Amino acid sequence: MTPDRNAQFAQYPSLRGRVVVVSGGASGIGASIVEAFVAQGASVAFLDIQDEAAAALTERLHGTPAFYRCDLTDIEALQKTMAVILERFSTVDVLVNNAANDTRHSIEAVTSEMWDRMMAVNLKHQFFLSQAVIPAMRKAQRGSIIQMSSIGWVIPSTGLPVYVTAKAAVVGLTRTLAHELGRDNIRVNCILPGAVLTERQKQLWFTPEYEAEVLRNQALKRMLQPEEVARLTLFLAADDSAGITNQSYVLDGGWV
Repeated sequence: MTPDRNAQFAQYPSLRGRVVVVSGGASGIGASIVEAFVAQGASVAFLDIQDEAAAALTERLHGTPAFYRCDLTDIEALQKTMAVILERFSTVDVLVNNAANDTRHSIEAVTSEMWDRMMAVNLKHQFFLSQAVIPAMRKAQRGSIIQMSSIGWVIPSTGLPVYVTAKAAVVGLTRTLAHELGRDNIRVNCILPGAVLTERQKQLWFTPEYEAEVLRNQALKRMLQPEEVARLTLFLAADDSAGITNQSYVLDGGWV
C-alpha cells in the first residue's frame, strides 16, 4: 500500500510569502521540501552542488525557487552565499538544514580526512547556516530552524559510523540552539527520518533484501516517501506549531 498521491493535504496561510532556505534542496528529501514550500506560496532559496538536478527542479517548478550553487563544506563560501540570499530577500523566516551524505563506509576505511569531510556535510554546515540566519531572525523576533537527523543513530545502523555519529550530534545541536534562541521566539526542531525511498536509495541500496528488512522492522508495511518528510517540515515551519521547539520528531513508519 502506498500513500494516495491525489490526497488533499494541509495548506498553511502563515507560510505564504515567508522566506525559506533549504540546504541540499536539489534532489531527494530536499527537493520534496523545496517543492512543498513553493506550493505553499513561500519564497524559497535552496543550496546545492548538483547543477543538473537543481536546473531540472527549478524548471519543473516554473523557475519559482532560487538556486544557489554552494559547496556547504566550504564555510567561507557558505557564508558569502547566505549574505547574497539575505541581501536579496532581506530576511530568512525558515531554515531547513537538510543536506547530508550517507555514503556507506566501514570502520577500517575511515581516515582523518574522511571523518572531517563527512562531519562537514552532515553536521558542521547545520551550525554555520543557523549562525548565518540568526541575526535576521532575531531582528524579526521569529523564526523556525528545522534540522535533519536520522533514526540511524537510534537503531543503531551499521556500515556508516561517521554518518551515524553526526546524526546523533544533530539532536544535541538542536536542543542547545532551541534554548539559546527561545528568548527571541526562534524555534529549533529536528526530524529523524527512517528508510525514505529517494532516487539515491533506489539507485544505490534498494534491493529486495533491504526492502524486506525495512518492512520487517516498520509497523507500517510500506516504504516511506520523501514528500511525507516534507509535510512534517511544513508543519514545523508554520505558525500552527508556534509552541513547539526543542523537539525531535521520528518519521520512520514505526521502526523505532
